[in-house]
Amino acid sequence: MGGSVPEIPGIKADHHLAQQFRAEVADLLGRQALSFPGAQPVSFSAHHILELQKQDYYVCEKSDGIRCLMYFAEGDEGSEIHYLIDRKNDYYFVPGLHFPVPNDASFQNFHIKTLVDGELVMDTMPNGSQQLKYLVFDCLMIDGNSLMHRTLDKRLAYFRDKVYNPYRELYKKYPEEIQYLPFIVEFKKMEFSYGIEMMFRDILPHLPHGNDGLIFTCRNTPYKFGTDEHILKWKPASENSVDFRLNLEFPLREPDSEDEEEGPASPYPDYDAMPTFRLSANYGSGDNRPYATMYMEAPEWESMKNMGVPLDDRIVECYQDAAYRWRFLRFREDKKDANHISTVRSVIQSIEDKVSEGDLIRAAKAIRDQWKKRIAAEEAKARHEAEEKKRRTAAANARGPNNENNVHVPAKRKLEEDEDDEE
Repeated sequence: MGGSVPEIPGIKADHHLAQQFRAEVADLLGRQALSFPGAQPVSFSAHHILELQKQDYYVCEKSDGIRCLMYFAEGDEGSEIHYLIDRKNDYYFVPGLHFPVPNDASFQNFHIKTLVDGELVMDTMPNGSQQLKYLVFDCLMIDGNSLMHRTLDKRLAYFRDKVYNPYRELYKKYPEEIQYLPFIVEFKKMEFSYGIEMMFRDILPHLPHGNDGLIFTCRNTPYKFGTDEHILKWKPASENSVDFRLNLEFPLREPDSEDEEEGPASPYPDYDAMPTFRLSANYGSGDNRPYATMYMEAPEWESMKNMGVPLDDRIVECYQDAAYRWRFLRFREDKKDANHISTVRSVIQSIEDKVSEGDLIRAAKAIRDQWKKRIAAEEAKARHEAEEKKRRTAAANARGPNNENNVHVPAKRKLEEDEDDEE
């Protein structure tokens, strides 16, 4: 079963306040740009199966939720404040959250200058009720200390030890307070990349929220702002989609006799007719260029008009049908820009490659075999280095402090060995 896509809780910051926080977060991260700092995946193509064999990746389900960073900061009066940052780079103040620091029996002290990455989902519980949750899948900063250069498993381990475990201890001691939380924070469950069959068989069918694919994230690479070639988004071919900017172009209507009676008239848009649905891709810095048209049948157009919302100049999510026509899927309220043209091309490549669930499952054994080979090689290297260090230590001890075994050791070589031992 799956819950619906949630709305972001809290109070949206006005432009002036949001700009202050954007500058604050940029300074915290050591970057000049004030844009949304979150990493963005690329679409999964056929060549990525080989990539999964070359490097260690984790896999998790791709939730049908709202991507948000969560910023922990200190208010004007030294109070604890938290903001959710959506992909539009809007900031939402969320009251009622508390994240105590470790080893504080009072649970009073809290984290600041902390930035985590995750998504909001609406879980449908066994009793039919709905529960808003924030699922954490990465961590950029904790208390002003950058984790972005560390590997993914280390980033998550720091978050677990420093933030998540004290948070759980707090609400384990005071469970009656959980009902007042705006949402519950949990870890997003990740598996080794070769656990693909288990994902399809055991996890995806039983999720309490919506899902539309898988996310593969490289364990070894640092956190990267913007598009990250080491975060791979897999969707079934039928669900691959692109976010375009939609503009409606209505046909011109020639003035009739009634129009001419009212004065000189020229052709004017016929708003009663079905328009041409122009789709534009984003080429950066507000440069939207025509890319394609969206196909729509008359009943769909009537249904869209009856939504009672503005239709022109909106971000729309589109998919390709069997005839390779772009079709309307939904409006993207959470996005203010169309996909960049590089993303569009990546999705098109993914659609053309048509990597299926079966393809991934068949590749799992090779992915696992290569992973195990890397582990074996790393363990062999560690053993060799330990044995080499042990041999050097034994040789040094046998010589004694004054080289008593009368074996001549050149001064330069002995200096190098001493430096190695210090390392």
